[in-house]
Amino acid sequence: MDDAPIFFATRAHVLLCTGPRCSMAGSRQLLAEATTELERRRVAYYRDGGTVRLTETGCLGACAFGPTVAAYYAGSDGKITEAWYVRMDREKVVALAEALHRGESPPEEGRFDR
Repeated sequence: MDDAPIFFATRAHVLLCTGPRCSMAGSRQLLAEATTELERRRVAYYRDGGTVRLTETGCLGACAFGPTVAAYYAGSDGKITEAWYVRMDREKVVALAEALHRGESPPEEGRFDR
């Protein structure tokens, strides 16, 4: 099928809240900066076959602690695993995405689902 979209296998999906309170904490700018950096590093799914999808989402429920991120990835047992983060910045989002891209465990800094 010539008009089909390009598909790249996805190793992880990182959801960045851009709801009202996270947006006030800078999440929209964070999304733009992280997307640019992950594309530059060829980690983002979108252009060069990276394995991590970075997607904006509505409220993730930790409004007073934003920007908030939820990540879904295959755990060591092959099952979908989640990791939730607060007070994220560009460096933290990039570190999270890179770890998941490499198939490593996600970072602990900022994680609140434990």
